[in-house]
Amino acid sequence: MRRTKLGTLQVLLVSSRRSGRWGLPKGHIEAGETSNAAAQREAFEEAGVRGSASEMSFGSFTYTKDSVDKLFHVTVHLIDTHSVARCYPEKALRAKRWFSLEDAARHVGQAGLRELIHELVQSNGPGPPEKR
Repeated sequence: MRRTKLGTLQVLLVSSRRSGRWGLPKGHIEAGETSNAAAQREAFEEAGVRGSASEMSFGSFTYTKDSVDKLFHVTVHLIDTHSVARCYPEKALRAKRWFSLEDAARHVGQAGLRELIHELVQSNGPGPPEKR
């Protein structure tokens, strides 16, 4: 997440490798890793984002992939973006784009994620990451 010079909040979405739908960077938590550390790692791997992830999660949602008959649970941490790298591991595999919160809610592929973004819109955005 970032705040523009005019104070507007934006969220960075990445495309799915399979369907091209917009969503958040996400992945598996590695052994010994916290969910906020995993969020920070995945944000860099999938979008080149470097920043501070909130210790507490903002929320969670579940979804299924088109090709897999399995339910996936995602814990969402807000990341205060410090910078975005030019080179990162999945640069050639995904598109990325900054969206206003309202536009992000219209473009994301998962209904549960859409609901979480609507919560951000209604609350006028998050406070500092360490307070969440």
